[in-house]
Amino acid sequence: MTRLEHDHSPEAIRTRLAQGPRNTYLRDWIYGGIDGAVTTFAVVSGVVGARLSPSIVVVLGLANLLADGFSMAASNYSGTRAEHDEEARLREVELRHIREEPEGEREEIRQIYRQKGLPEPVVEQVVEAITSDRERWVQTMLTEEYGLPLVARSPWAAALATFSAFLICGGVPLLPYLLRLPSSFLLSSIFTGLVFFGIGCLRSRWSTETWWRAGIGTLAIGGGAAALAWIVGYLLRGLADAGGF
Repeated sequence: MTRLEHDHSPEAIRTRLAQGPRNTYLRDWIYGGIDGAVTTFAVVSGVVGARLSPSIVVVLGLANLLADGFSMAASNYSGTRAEHDEEARLREVELRHIREEPEGEREEIRQIYRQKGLPEPVVEQVVEAITSDRERWVQTMLTEEYGLPLVARSPWAAALATFSAFLICGGVPLLPYLLRLPSSFLLSSIFTGLVFFGIGCLRSRWSTETWWRAGIGTLAIGGGAAALAWIVGYLLRGLADAGGF
């Protein structure tokens, strides 16, 4: 028998539901991790493709790691705050509609639950139960009419997840250069490939995709970006050698 994800005893269900829905910041972490590894390794590939000094890899890589990581975190923070602002605006809209046009709002609740296939007597009971409490009424409209989540995500947690993943995964391509290891670019390529594959494997835990397929898919995305950066660096080196700069 397949092992279930959680206990279904009445006590366990009661405890779990009492905790309420929980947010996940997995998307933010994976997004930051992939982008950090891609952009930092792109810097490494571009510099190597242009045959520039390894010290430039360290300087540009660290500058990119901190600046781009902070930029992504700040953007994620602002975007998540915008979601909060949208929810607040829609809440005010619904409160005004309930206050000024309550019958129209009741009809919206009625039609929402009709579309769910509930029989008419049950629909009327549901409408009466929901509209008897204003906060329940507003929350139902926010989730059912506008598709908003029951619990808003924290802007700070989203930004921190993105920034930490960017620094951790984005720092890996620079390690061989910071440690002055021989064959730095080869080691950087291998380490970065393992990061891409590892992020894909991690993502598979929350999807129906197999771990190896998810790992290979993420590796292909990162490898393509790195190859493109190396080609650009190589072409720019050719222009520099020809006196184009």
